[in-house]
Amino acid sequence: MSDLGPTSGAAPEVASARSAWRAVAGFGVVSLAADMVYEGARSITGPLLASLGASALLVGLVTGLGEAAALVLRLPFGARVDRSGNYWRATIAGYGLTAVCVPLLAVTPFLGAAGLAVACVLVLAERAGKAVRSPAKSTLLAHAAGPVGLGRGFGVHKALDQVGAFSGPLLVAALVAGTGALWPAMAALTLPGAASIALLAFLRRRVGDPLREQTLEAGPRPRAPFSAVYRGLPRAFWSFSGCAALTTAGLVTFGVISYHLVTDQLVPTAAVPVVYAAAMAAAAVAALGVGWAHDRWGARTMVLVPVLVAVVPPLAFAGSWPVVLVGVLVWGAATGLQDSTVKALVAQLVPATRRATAYGMFAAVQGVAAVAGGALAGGLYARSVPLLAGVVAVLQVGAGCLLLVTLRSQHFRTGPAPVSGPGQQTAGEAAHRPSS
Repeated sequence: MSDLGPTSGAAPEVASARSAWRAVAGFGVVSLAADMVYEGARSITGPLLASLGASALLVGLVTGLGEAAALVLRLPFGARVDRSGNYWRATIAGYGLTAVCVPLLAVTPFLGAAGLAVACVLVLAERAGKAVRSPAKSTLLAHAAGPVGLGRGFGVHKALDQVGAFSGPLLVAALVAGTGALWPAMAALTLPGAASIALLAFLRRRVGDPLREQTLEAGPRPRAPFSAVYRGLPRAFWSFSGCAALTTAGLVTFGVISYHLVTDQLVPTAAVPVVYAAAMAAAAVAALGVGWAHDRWGARTMVLVPVLVAVVPPLAFAGSWPVVLVGVLVWGAATGLQDSTVKALVAQLVPATRRATAYGMFAAVQGVAAVAGGALAGGLYARSVPLLAGVVAVLQVGAGCLLLVTLRSQHFRTGPAPVSGPGQQTAGEAAHRPSS
């Protein structure tokens, strides 16, 4: 247990680790239940809107605006929650929007002409809920995971999250197949939605609100201009954000991969959700394994991300089904790392009091890169798969260079992931420690 840092004795150290694991597992189960709700709904959002009379253009606009809102709105919400210290309030409010908006989609087929408009509003509101909760929840998780290692904490959380990500769509598919209608599946998602809120309330009572107490003790912060808030983040954060932007842009979307699977007749359309579920399982395993490795060997494990991203196109767009399956699993592993261990490194690069702000900006950078990468992959796939593979490889060389800059920065301490325990600091906190 020496990797947990200095303690006053074995018993307090073990108790702290157990408490941390309970909190991490609690957040993971909450995410599992919530992912069943919104990933289940997202798997049939297009067909639902179409059944209400939406055109393909409207479906694309609504779902695209929803994803953009889920990412870009994290910028103001992240900075706001760091300033107020209301991390739990933002987390509960965000999950509450998801738990309410998705089941309400079940009533839209019975609203006549108003059904389509109501459904569009509910879809956008659910995605806004994602933006409200994500920076705050990631900050709470980083704080809870400190005694057991940020990599392991985020890895376990991501693994539980992915259980919901693939079980939700499979549950919805089973209900749609059994009932022949979409609304019963939406209504059934009330149960995991209610469970997520109940679990979150229980977790809030168990772990308390130490981050808000720290914010109140620090005193009120002056409202800084929006640009100044983000200029204060360390250079290492920005170089790593650039690295993540290039890996995100290079990681082709599953939409393009599934298009290849179907148009090249590698698998029947009905089997695509099963392939996606396999990719989500690979994401869970990768998040767990690399999370542990991150805490043992440090952030150098992040070199795996650009390597995995670079090999996806030549594998996933091959003409042989077994090779394509390997590519899909690699894609899933890269996706898992992008949303778990990468976040652990972000937590190491900035002071604890700026984490929600950093997570908001980081998500926005990834969102812009994802939009650009999706257009890039779609356009190059239609023209030349070898060209697509080459462009992605070049992008990942750039990502690797920016990662090297990050690891060599004076703001970052290489080696095992630091523990945010009493008397300990992250690399970002050490760099931003005020002089006495």
